[in-house]
Amino acid sequence: MPPQNNYSLYQLVYFYIFAIEMPTKAQLTSKFIVEQVAPVFNKLGYEATSMADITKVTGLTKGAIYGNFKNKEELAIAAFNHNIRKVVFLVADKMNLEKTAENKLFAMTKFYKTYYTFTLELGGCPLLNVGVDTNNFNSQLHARVILVLKKLQQNVAVIIQQGIDEKIFKSNLDTQKLGSRIVSLIQGAIFTTTMLKDPTPLIDMMDFIERMINTDFKL
Repeated sequence: MPPQNNYSLYQLVYFYIFAIEMPTKAQLTSKFIVEQVAPVFNKLGYEATSMADITKVTGLTKGAIYGNFKNKEELAIAAFNHNIRKVVFLVADKMNLEKTAENKLFAMTKFYKTYYTFTLELGGCPLLNVGVDTNNFNSQLHARVILVLKKLQQNVAVIIQQGIDEKIFKSNLDTQKLGSRIVSLIQGAIFTTTMLKDPTPLIDMMDFIERMINTDFKL
């Protein structure tokens, strides 16, 4: 059943203290729909996910779904964003705990060593799944994949630049090229691991990236 906006006294006090606007019933319902359908879209793909799948997993009618989302594509984009946030926020939290660029990159590789197991409950890597699924159609959803990829590349490039500024990494490193290369290595290893249903290739690639940081990046 979708959530109701019957807030506890604790929640009401929290909203009041921090001057946060309380979510409306419609907002809670939209959030509930996205949370329920996100794994379905990720596992089945955009085209294969039917309205029957959506109504079944949410327990809501077709009218209720379209009362919150104007079409299936808008819901699919919201579901993709939800899945990506679950992954990106988790690795970002682990990286943000570290101070130096070197440790941030090692926190990233450590995370991806367990990535295959972590994403099993999501139905696999959302970036890989949606990227392949929408490569030849659904330009809006595919554009979201491209945006996430570019942001990941840029984030790694920024961290490498941080390492240069800290005088830990060599000053002549091409940060943009290396950011793109590392993300490509990770995504390629995710593909191989997913196809083989074996985490070994991804773990091995993270070991390779760690060696690359130690031998090619560091002064």
